[in-house]
Amino acid sequence: MATALTPGDRTSRVILLISLALNLFFLGLISAGPVRHLFHPHQRAVIEPRRSAAERIDRLASTLPTEDADKLRAAFRTKDRMLESAHATYRKAQESMRSTLRAEPFDVSALRSAMAEVRAARQSLDAALQDVIATAATEMSPAGRSKLAEWTPPVHNAGAPSY
Repeated sequence: MATALTPGDRTSRVILLISLALNLFFLGLISAGPVRHLFHPHQRAVIEPRRSAAERIDRLASTLPTEDADKLRAAFRTKDRMLESAHATYRKAQESMRSTLRAEPFDVSALRSAMAEVRAARQSLDAALQDVIATAATEMSPAGRSKLAEWTPPVHNAGAPSY
C-alpha cells in the first residue's frame, strides 16, 4: 500500500538533495587542485634571455610580405656584427645590474649606476635596430611599410622582469 508524502517529508527530501548536491560540488572543487597537479605539475616560470638581434629582426620579418622581409634581412646582414655586439653589451649590463642587486652589503648608488648602464645599452640597441628598420623601409613596398606600422612586439612572460 502506497503512503502519501506529507509536505514536511517533501521539504526534507528537497533539502537533502540540495545538501547532497552542494557537498558534491565542494568536494569537486577541493579535489580539482590536487588532480590538476597530477596531470599538469606546476612549474616555476623560467626567465629566458631575450632573443638575439637576429631573432628579433627575423620575428619582425616574418610578418612582412616576402620581398619586404628579404629587404629587412639584407639590411640587418649589413650591420649584424654591430647589432649583435650592442645586444651583448645590453645583456652584460643586465647581468651587472643583477649582480649589484645580489651584492652584500647592498649599495644603492651602485645599483642606480648599473641601471643607468642598462638604460644606455638598451637605447643603443634600440637605435641600432631602428636604423636597420629605417634603412630597409626606404626600399619596401607600401604594403610592407604598412605591416611595419601595424607590428607590435609580442607580450613577454608575465613573470619575467622587463629590464
